[in-house]
Amino acid sequence: MYEQAKKCLLDFLGVTIAGSQMTKNKIEVLHNGIAGNENSVSLIGLHKKAGILEAALINGINSHVAELDDGERFGMFHPGAPIFSALLPLTQKYNINYAQFIKGVIIGYETSIRLSRSLQPALKDKGFHGTGICGTIGSAIGAGIALNFTREQLKDSLSAAAASASGLLKVIKGNSEMKPYNVGIAAQNAVNAVLLVKSGFEGPSDVLDGDKGFLNAFTGQYDENQLFRTKKETPLIMGIYTKPYAACRHCHAPIEAALRLREQRDLKAHDIQSIHIKTYRWAVEGHEHTEVTGINSAKMSIPFSVAIALYTGKAGIQEFMPEWINNKSVITLTEKVNVFSDDNLTALVPQKRAAIVEIITEDGNNLSERIDFPKGEPETPMSVTDIEEKFLSLSDFANQEKTVSENIMRYVRNIESDLDALLQTI
Repeated sequence: MYEQAKKCLLDFLGVTIAGSQMTKNKIEVLHNGIAGNENSVSLIGLHKKAGILEAALINGINSHVAELDDGERFGMFHPGAPIFSALLPLTQKYNINYAQFIKGVIIGYETSIRLSRSLQPALKDKGFHGTGICGTIGSAIGAGIALNFTREQLKDSLSAAAASASGLLKVIKGNSEMKPYNVGIAAQNAVNAVLLVKSGFEGPSDVLDGDKGFLNAFTGQYDENQLFRTKKETPLIMGIYTKPYAACRHCHAPIEAALRLREQRDLKAHDIQSIHIKTYRWAVEGHEHTEVTGINSAKMSIPFSVAIALYTGKAGIQEFMPEWINNKSVITLTEKVNVFSDDNLTALVPQKRAAIVEIITEDGNNLSERIDFPKGEPETPMSVTDIEEKFLSLSDFANQEKTVSENIMRYVRNIESDLDALLQTI
């Protein structure tokens, strides 16, 4: 469990460092606009300091912009990005020790995953972004644990976080760049929540329950059993997925199927007449577009993700840059892709989030590949070595010195003794 928390931390740092490179110019303007007098905690990957609220916001944005942060398929959201974006600034500010930090991480994951499992898929169907909603509450509880809050203080932190939880999926549409903002706000609101409680503010006795409570206000449909843990259950941090491809997780099963077909059949783009993708219904809306208007639009598009995988044999962070988004051959291949909702695959969710890719070649052959568990799920996990290689690749993308990257990896491995060194380096 503790090793899993370290793995999640290193993955978070890699994607946030890469994200800081992608947003650098805009974040510079944002930083200048909201910077205060306090400069005590790190803006990861930017070699700058800020106050804890600004750091939570900016690190949260940067942790999600590359679309490579961890997630949980049953809860249909991303826990690590808001949790670490909230806990790391508080850890720096309040000198939280290793044991409390890791405990906060594990319980933050547990809380946010349980809540999201309870509310999904109704939350998504209503247009709410689970990462923004459940990430706020999980991050606040994790932060309260790290700060060694009493039971009453944790209840009040829950209340404050529930009152401020927000996030709309509308921001994934078109050329919008605001999906990562949901994560930044979740982390910032979580920090706000615990600071409010540290100041002595109290909340209601039960913010979740009742007609006006959080659960009914957001969906009115929830599975109460998901909210409670039995002693025999494995901590839910053990069941998260990590992402090898730089696209929305709904794109990963199609990407992997396409890569397998490319490798098995030595497929070339000019060999392909059409591509038909069957998948579950939640992967279709907002992800079926063939007109790609920018980086974020590309990362949300199953057709583009499959096309770039078939064309290049890769789907990493570089393949979603403007060079490829504007490539005429990739655009032509993208336009050959059709995405359909399949009732049988929909019925498998959340146990499986599957896709079937069917390719019709110019010479009339019909090729097909199905993926039930794309790389990174607990059934098909990325190893520690995989995560370290991903971290180094993302750090290299951000032009971070290799010695700095290697030091960060070493500090995460030995975080029991090297937490302070890690916080001084990031």
